[in-house]
Amino acid sequence: MVRDGLLGAALAGLAFLPPLAGNGTRLGELPHRPADALAVLAALAQTLPLVWRRRWPAACLAIVAGGFAVQELRGYATFASVGVLVALYSAGAHQRDHRRAVGAGAVVAYAGLAVALHAAGSGAQVVDFVVFGLCLAACWLAGAWMRGWRAAAAERQRDAAAHERARIARELHDVITHHVTAMVVQADAAPYLAADPERLGESLTAISDTGRRALGELRDLLGVLDPDRVAPEGDRPTLGSLGELVARTRAAGQPVELVERGRPRGLGSGRELAAYRVVQEALTNAMKYAAGRPTVVRLEHRDDGVHIDVTSAGGGGTAAAVGGSGRGLAGLRNRVEVFGGELSAGPAPGGGFTVAARIPAGDPA
Repeated sequence: MVRDGLLGAALAGLAFLPPLAGNGTRLGELPHRPADALAVLAALAQTLPLVWRRRWPAACLAIVAGGFAVQELRGYATFASVGVLVALYSAGAHQRDHRRAVGAGAVVAYAGLAVALHAAGSGAQVVDFVVFGLCLAACWLAGAWMRGWRAAAAERQRDAAAHERARIARELHDVITHHVTAMVVQADAAPYLAADPERLGESLTAISDTGRRALGELRDLLGVLDPDRVAPEGDRPTLGSLGELVARTRAAGQPVELVERGRPRGLGSGRELAAYRVVQEALTNAMKYAAGRPTVVRLEHRDDGVHIDVTSAGGGGTAAAVGGSGRGLAGLRNRVEVFGGELSAGPAPGGGFTVAARIPAGDPA
């Protein structure tokens, strides 16, 4: 309202500032009258109500149009007539409810003004009123277009925010489920190590390290929500971090073997993160449902991208299965499909469970 108030005050000042004071709309071409008290009131009615052009655009348009009608019917000419153009644009851009009714009312009011000017002796032709009416309609349509453009921009912003929330939710799921599953598996195995204090101490140390690592990754992940912090690209896991992931999983008590073939060609940070999360989720599921059973991670670098195969042997594990929500693999499939890849999961031919994914190569940048 402060900005709009300043706009209205500026137009009011220009309405009485030579040489603009006598330059205004002469729609009806009625005999010119010198400015008097009524001319001042008409000019103020066309400018000062613009302070409400965003909050109450219909009321603003009604008052401004009234001042404009008085000015035209009395034969005044002031620069304040620009206010009716601004009010029409504002009604098109900011009127939320009853837009059609406001538009229809404006058309009827303009037609009434044309009839009144003709009755007052106006020499303007019908075509003159039509052309001026089209100019007024163009102001309304310009405001309506701006309203639509802003609505589309807001929708894009909401979609981007929803996408970012979904991305963060996926990252949180992957980080939490992997580390917490490892801690649960290690804790479940601890009672069996009570007779061996040294191994029990190693298990408890591994649980503590896993918890600290989980807290660190969560802190880094949630840090992206801070608008003053720009997360470095190097903070994101890549295929080069798979060795550490396998080592940590092995330390948690899950026999894991990493087999890597081919030469890494650089997939791009987004694709490498997706590949890392595929392996991480597959190892998490192995610890949940095949704890203590051998697991093989095969990573093959090809010209068309990277192929991942994680297979866990079947049979009972050393610890009870940890329940899951079932959303991990579904979320991974969506993540991989974003890059045009494929992901499948199901029983392995020789028993056990296999997660296979193909992530095509992309722009390394």
